[in-house]
Formats: sequence, C-alpha cells, structure tokens
Amino acid sequence: MIISIIAAVDECGGISVHNRLPWRLKADQKRFKRLTMGHHLIMGRKTYEAIGRPLPGRTSIVITRKPDYFLSDCLVAHSVEDALSIAEISQEDEVFVIGGGDIFNQSLHLANRLYLTIVHTCAQADVFFPKYQQEGWIEKWSSYHPANEDNQYPSTFKLLERKPV
Repeated sequence: MIISIIAAVDECGGISVHNRLPWRLKADQKRFKRLTMGHHLIMGRKTYEAIGRPLPGRTSIVITRKPDYFLSDCLVAHSVEDALSIAEISQEDEVFVIGGGDIFNQSLHLANRLYLTIVHTCAQADVFFPKYQQEGWIEKWSSYHPANEDNQYPSTFKLLERKPV
C-alpha cells in the first residue's frame, strides 16, 4: 500500500491558522478531490472537526487519543499505525494522510509520496508542515498555477516520491 501525504504548504511552512486553511485555492481543492476520491483519508480529530463531516466518496479514518471517541460515519483509530492497518485490511492501494500538523509529523517517516501544493505566500499560520530532507525525495512532477479570481495566491503543485534506500 502506498502511503501518501497531501498538503497545501506556504513558503514559510504554514498549513493552517485557527484550524482553517489560510487561503482560498479552488484549483487545489479540485486536485485534492481528484486525487483522493475513492481512497481512505487519515486525519486527526481536529482536522475532522474543522471539516465537519466525512468527505463524500472517501473513507475517513479519524485519529484521536480519546479512548471513547465515536463517530457513526467514520472509522476511529488511536494511532497512525492503527489507521494504516485499517486501510490495509480494507485492501487500499493508496492511503492519503491529510493532516493536521501532528499527524503529518507522525507519518512523514512512513510516507512514500508527498502531494504538495506550494502556496507562494507566507500567510499567518499557527500550524506548520514538518521539515523534511528534500534530498531524500525525487520530484516526479510539478505544475505552476497563477493567482486569479478563484485562487487567492499563485501555487505550484508537486508530486515527490521517496528515494529508494
């Protein structure tokens, strides 16, 4: 199973402020939907609560430390490893880790792919993407998108794959 992280990250590493995205990028939202449709999504409880509902056409696995946390419309796990096991048992071929910051920190060393949207600004942020060694990754694809009425800032979509050991 391929373990992928998907995130929008500004040039200063910011990913959210007050549990919300600090920008409006319709192109990134469309890319996120296209890439993740039909797959399992792994997210932390705060990320799930910020979204407010399971995303249609995908299976949500919510990670929480709360032992009695229950969601009727999502799967609940108590660690990244548990969440990955749930996806693997379901015969998932590619699972997507979608945040937040703590979940990215816990899963980066396990990831095979990074689908990053680099947002060309330094927005106000209180949660940051973990630092990673760029030389450990191969850029497989990149596409620049200018700002326009639907996309608040210019951005670059990237696909990185971990270098073989």
